[in-house]
Amino acid sequence: MTTRRELLSLGAFAALGLAPWPGSAEPAPPQTSPSGSTPRWGMVIDLRKCIGCQACTVSCSMENALPTGAHRTVVSTYEIPTDKGPGQAVLPRLCNHCENPPCIPVCPVEATYQQKDGAVVIDADQCVGCGYCVQACPYDARFINEQTGVADKCTFCVQRVGVGLLPACVETCVGGARVFGDLKAQESQVATLIQEHEVNVLRPYMGTRPQVYYIGLDGLLQDRVEAESGSRQLRTPNTHQEG
Repeated sequence: MTTRRELLSLGAFAALGLAPWPGSAEPAPPQTSPSGSTPRWGMVIDLRKCIGCQACTVSCSMENALPTGAHRTVVSTYEIPTDKGPGQAVLPRLCNHCENPPCIPVCPVEATYQQKDGAVVIDADQCVGCGYCVQACPYDARFINEQTGVADKCTFCVQRVGVGLLPACVETCVGGARVFGDLKAQESQVATLIQEHEVNVLRPYMGTRPQVYYIGLDGLLQDRVEAESGSRQLRTPNTHQEG
């Protein structure tokens, strides 16, 4: 028998156009690009369009059935100095699905791996929850899921992408700030944005080659991967370890 709480939960998913999906789901196989080759998925986030509404955070949490207080993506708000005095800046963060992901070699059971399409994913059945990958990630994008006891992070919503849908955060972005697609396809929107705009990544000096690119990223925020000293954070969306 379906409880009232379950019905309300299903109604919330339907309102966002999402389907419930367990956070430990097995990754879907990569799609093939129109050219027949395996795509290299990536994301461009246009900070000029982000309004910090947290729709991406909520939709991601619902799509991936995350515990309360745990997030795979989050939008932090900072106060930064400008020519006209203090200003406000937002910084959406998620796993960067790096070309050289430092989380993979530290896993003692090879539970973290990279798909051919570039998505870095976790085999929840293999993971022992040691937390080595959490410590190795220079972007504070991983956490130990308190419900499953294993490592958790953004997967670019492989369960959705594998059936031709966009990641939940992209589909629900109010301002259209998040753009997802094949970085190898020159005609794709993500490739075009990278070609036509100055883009930056977080912590480029780490040598991880992130595949999440930002348009309009203030230099003061390029090293902001968690709430810490430096620019004063106006709002902390996640009191748990941010993912």
